[in-house]
Amino acid sequence: MHALLKDQIEKLGLSPFYEVQNTRITGANGTEFSFEGLRHNVTKIKSYEGVDICWVEEARTVSKSSWDTLVPTIRKPGSEIWISFNPELAEDETYKRFITHPPTNSEVATINWYDNPWFPAELQQEALDLKARDPIGYETVWEGHCKQVLDGAIYANQILAANAAGRFCKVPFEPAVPVHAFFDLGRADKTAVWFAQVVGFEFRLIGYYENRGEHWEHYLDKLKAYEEERGYVYGELWLPHDAQNQLLASKRTIEQQTWDAGYRARIVPKLTIAAGIDAARLLFSRCWFDEDLCADGLQALRNYRYEVDEATQQFSKNPLHDWASHGADAFRYFAVGIAEPQAPAKPETGPQDRYARIRRRASQPSGSAWAT
Repeated sequence: MHALLKDQIEKLGLSPFYEVQNTRITGANGTEFSFEGLRHNVTKIKSYEGVDICWVEEARTVSKSSWDTLVPTIRKPGSEIWISFNPELAEDETYKRFITHPPTNSEVATINWYDNPWFPAELQQEALDLKARDPIGYETVWEGHCKQVLDGAIYANQILAANAAGRFCKVPFEPAVPVHAFFDLGRADKTAVWFAQVVGFEFRLIGYYENRGEHWEHYLDKLKAYEEERGYVYGELWLPHDAQNQLLASKRTIEQQTWDAGYRARIVPKLTIAAGIDAARLLFSRCWFDEDLCADGLQALRNYRYEVDEATQQFSKNPLHDWASHGADAFRYFAVGIAEPQAPAKPETGPQDRYARIRRRASQPSGSAWAT
């Protein structure tokens, strides 16, 4: 949008009136356009004052937590929030919040290719060709209809089955049952954590949290806050292998810091990504997800997909590393860790032994893998 406005300023001969900078455009009358990446700067946006119009472009993947922060920030009398996006999933937070259940005093408009009087004949023919070749694909690409699952979605079948079974719902919290947390660690990337309880035969995902650019102390503080706000009593905190790397700043590992904070830390068994995905698929049928408290995590799972091979334009065997992969990786660690007993009967000889045991335990309807 910065580039588009810059081009229009030049075409309309308004360059003497506007000063175009890297992250803002200012007008001689005090008008100001500011540009921020919502996914990475949501905390910075909380400090904005006096905004008349907030335009969120490419808004499909904006998370619930980002919307919860942004919407109250735009509070000047008469202010407006404009949202534009191409829909893909009806379960995306943006679609649910503004299309399925639009807010009071909102206006919703569908704008399509046939509304464009300058639509080129070449693209119109491309649309007609796709309609003849792939009618379902045409409905999504050119008509803006939602898909049930994304193309190449890694957990497509599992998500469809969970949705049909009503396992995305309000999940009750059991105060007498320990809460286990499963982390994917990142600093430049996001850190993501799932909170789960094991109740009878069920794995109940009762919470999800993600953030980026924060030290480990931030997440320990968040754990403490959930103890006070939600009544969580923690069982074990499961961490990936890089939690055993010593940090130069603190001279301690994240695993050591977790123990020092009074929590029981465990390291997730090391499996290949493919083996971990298989473990997650096996456990999915026993998982119940709180659709509100896990909204951002569910959005990550729905959008977690395989990357496209540039040479063949087919889906490869490798997951795409993007904004959705962090929450999905934390869920994969949940699937591997939740099947790990507290005291293995015998030493394992390698990852395949662990994976074989995960497959056995995931397929047994025998209840919790946790000792009580």
